[in-house]
Amino acid sequence: MKTLSDEELTNLAGNYFAPKGLYRHTKGLPFLGSLECNTKTLIAGQWTELIVEYTVGASGLADGAWIKGTFKFYSDWALFQTSDPKEDNYVSLEYTPGPLHEGQTAATVQSLAVRFDQKGHERPFQKAIIVIIVDGDMNPGDKITVRIGDRRWGSRGTRVQTFVEDKFLMRWYIDPVGTSRFAPIKPDIAFPIKSGPVARVKTITPRVVRPGVPAPLHVHTEDIWGNATADLGNLKAEVKLIKVGSKAEVVQTKTLPFAAQGWTVMNDTYEFVKDGDYDLVVAVSVDASLPIPRPLYSDLHVHSDDTVGTNSTTYNFSYAKEIAGLDVVGYTANDFNITKEKWEHTLEIIKRVDSPGEFVVFPGTEWCGNSAAGGDHNVVFLDDPKTSQPEFPFDKKGNVARSFEWNEDGPAELIPGAWPLDEVYATYAHSPESHLLIPHVGGRRCNLAWHHPQLERLLEIGTAWGLFEWLLRDAVKRGWKLGVSANSDEHRGRCGGGVPGTAVFGTKVGLTGVLADKLERGEVAKALRARRTFATTGERLVGIVRTDNGHLQGDDVFVKDNEKLVLRYSFFGAGGYSSIEAWDASGRILHRDLQKEAETHATASTPRKIRVTWGGARVYDRYREAVWHGSILLPGAVISHIRPFGGVLHNAEDEIKQFSQNQVVFETRTSGDFDGVDI
Repeated sequence: MKTLSDEELTNLAGNYFAPKGLYRHTKGLPFLGSLECNTKTLIAGQWTELIVEYTVGASGLADGAWIKGTFKFYSDWALFQTSDPKEDNYVSLEYTPGPLHEGQTAATVQSLAVRFDQKGHERPFQKAIIVIIVDGDMNPGDKITVRIGDRRWGSRGTRVQTFVEDKFLMRWYIDPVGTSRFAPIKPDIAFPIKSGPVARVKTITPRVVRPGVPAPLHVHTEDIWGNATADLGNLKAEVKLIKVGSKAEVVQTKTLPFAAQGWTVMNDTYEFVKDGDYDLVVAVSVDASLPIPRPLYSDLHVHSDDTVGTNSTTYNFSYAKEIAGLDVVGYTANDFNITKEKWEHTLEIIKRVDSPGEFVVFPGTEWCGNSAAGGDHNVVFLDDPKTSQPEFPFDKKGNVARSFEWNEDGPAELIPGAWPLDEVYATYAHSPESHLLIPHVGGRRCNLAWHHPQLERLLEIGTAWGLFEWLLRDAVKRGWKLGVSANSDEHRGRCGGGVPGTAVFGTKVGLTGVLADKLERGEVAKALRARRTFATTGERLVGIVRTDNGHLQGDDVFVKDNEKLVLRYSFFGAGGYSSIEAWDASGRILHRDLQKEAETHATASTPRKIRVTWGGARVYDRYREAVWHGSILLPGAVISHIRPFGGVLHNAEDEIKQFSQNQVVFETRTSGDFDGVDI
């Protein structure tokens, strides 16, 4: 009802008693209340105190009413606690009554209860600070102050999420009458989270190229959490191209400026004439026998804010090309989460940014089935969307091609579509050459009891969720002929370059190497379906296996009885390999311990070294992180120095340190990967 004048009230209601002036005051308030926050911008990973003040609206708050402060589940903002005010990430509440009008009854609330729940609301706003009004009510105009990371007892505050976001949202919901049904308090609390100061310089090149093939060079700066820094003027890079050898010949020197606005990035191209090893901070090898011009690097599992990612689709594609230096990207929409309108809008973006010879983008979806129904499978549409419309969200016959639709704007009822996995096979098996299905492990682990040999050509064995060598062994043991893929499954806006945060994304994102003749959609698609791929843990590593007659990894090779088959392998890296292994369904069939081989060639003066590694995951499923607290004691020995390696190098909060002259201590986390230290 509109706000009534005194005359209108008298005419309609007659004579009655009410607190003086309260009617007009109440009608002037937002019904569900209002929010204020002390923060306008934050730096990724910083420690801060966030103060949110909620003013009760015209609704008032009943005994048992709820308020929730929520944010998205993939944020790795440090987990809050409500038990110890002296510890970090403590959340406290304060109640301040508003001024009373003449004749108004004071609020009767006796206390406020608070707790934190990682799944306290609906996806994507699942993480929730929950406030409950206890034993009484609250009046319009009363205030609740929520201190997130309360510093008044000496803590550092709360640690902000470690990745940048153009518009971080904290959405507050209210149940003013205690019915457990919530409405959003508008507007959201929103602020940007920006990158911190420069902590390192990253140089990205192909690891190996043929002579005469242009090799792209990407250089950018990052903060301590692996975010690309931005808006730093007057920075320049001196790039030296050095021919590795006894003379370490400097072939070329360039001084190149970084971009002054936007990302601090510089891109260039080099061409190598002669075979050999070259240093561009990272190593580059030139090999005339390479079966392709150069390996292509791809991330086939990229989310954006269309569904459960961070920042826009355009931002993510720009990051992939400019910062991560990727050649190929596979856009991925959670099939139940994407709306038809957003899907069609993203297809138009893909049509614009796809550039043969420079940057290839495939549209795709993630079929989000539970493990009992087949588990997560990415569907990559290989045909050009300019000429062939992907069969989503409906197939050519008009059947639903998604698992179901369930999102913020979605239907009230959950109705299954293509479910279980058998029906996904039935949807796309009519044209296997136009599709690529990739089983993977994320939140919903794929189930390899299902397998379609024509559609499923690659298996995803590494993402930000973890490393899954066990999945590859399972596939090999079952006899499934699958190539390998490693991608980002990136929810944090850093496809091809994301490093671990402090939540469920526990490892550096992977890369899929593609052995294609050209950087063109058709050639890349053909190589992917031919299983001519390799998977890396995010570094520009290269693995190539071939036969003398030109077969490459992924090819079917027919061998006669008693015929000898020679496999020649080339592995290119930077930091050194520990071992090389080959497996088949019977188990491990080849093992080279390169550490031991190095020992046999070491001189007598070489210092003694002990290598200790630890790793693995707690479970196969979503919350798999294993937490390690350990000590390595060397009685009677003196430690000269230590060199940590593995995933610990990518996480600013993990630590391996020398504690004394004969002790090393560590606190790290692994998600199927490993950490280690050379002592």
